[in-house]
Amino acid sequence: MDVLIAAATDPASAVAASFDWDAFWEMWGKPITIAIILVVAILMRVVLHFAIRRVVDQVVNGIKRKQNIDDTQALTASPLQAVRVVQRTRTLGSVLNNVVTVLVAGFALILVLQTVGVNVVTILGAAGVVGAGLAFGAQNIVKDMLNGIFMVAEDQLGVGDVVDVGPATGVVEAVGIRVTQVRDVNGVLWFVRNGEILRVGNMSQGWTRVVIDLAVPYSTDVDQVQDVMLNTANELAAIPKWKRAIIDQPEVWGIQSIAEEHIVIRIVAKTRSADRDNVDRELRARLKKALDEMGIQLPSLASVVLTGFDGAASVQGSRPPRTVPTPHIPRGKRR
Repeated sequence: MDVLIAAATDPASAVAASFDWDAFWEMWGKPITIAIILVVAILMRVVLHFAIRRVVDQVVNGIKRKQNIDDTQALTASPLQAVRVVQRTRTLGSVLNNVVTVLVAGFALILVLQTVGVNVVTILGAAGVVGAGLAFGAQNIVKDMLNGIFMVAEDQLGVGDVVDVGPATGVVEAVGIRVTQVRDVNGVLWFVRNGEILRVGNMSQGWTRVVIDLAVPYSTDVDQVQDVMLNTANELAAIPKWKRAIIDQPEVWGIQSIAEEHIVIRIVAKTRSADRDNVDRELRARLKKALDEMGIQLPSLASVVLTGFDGAASVQGSRPPRTVPTPHIPRGKRR
């Protein structure tokens, strides 16, 4: 009778009273809780990734505005520090995105297991025993990842750097947490495990030096040749096009070796890292022209094989030849 009176006076309250919330929650409570956990985890991942991406973009765009450029590749003409900041920021942004994904997914998984009634402490204890065994077998992977994190954090190398990492020498194309990709002078792409990199020789940080050993006949007036070489290098350094690339006065370091038929004289020039190859080639061409005007015929020496840093540096400054496309020949006219 009371229910009928309540239904007549307040239908909504009557429906709520007749609905069994306890039974509903007992049936659908866990799925709803799991769905909420997953939604919150996805939202957290999206928000954190957005925040990281926003910070990275602000740093990169701030450097571009400061250098008054629109393209990151144009930073090679700007101070080296700007390039390093862009590379490190993007690499660290990628690392942080991966870390956020792993942490959020792991935390959400623990909450889901607790919701369905699984004893997480027992699972973690068993996983710890299994993980200890896996860690012993996967210690190289852990070593690679830790070494990769330290290399990125300490700015040992970056994309576009000319490096010697031991197993490979060339231009860095990608820096990962576990593997670094290096392309050598022959175009071979090397995948070097970060744990195997015991030392890094980087030719792209700060400045580098052009070193040219010029062999002249034994009977040549050495003092005259050294004066001509130094004057040629100073003339190159005074040209506005090359003045920015050469950051210090060229120097002649004198005689490096004496043989039966020739004498080797060394000249050096301190240059920006990105301009080393171009300065090297231009200075060699001008030295050759200057010696030709002196009537000096250079002796024949053994052929030069590109190895180590010499081969690595040639990758950055190489320019592919311009060729005419091969004309198409109809199949019926081929012989």
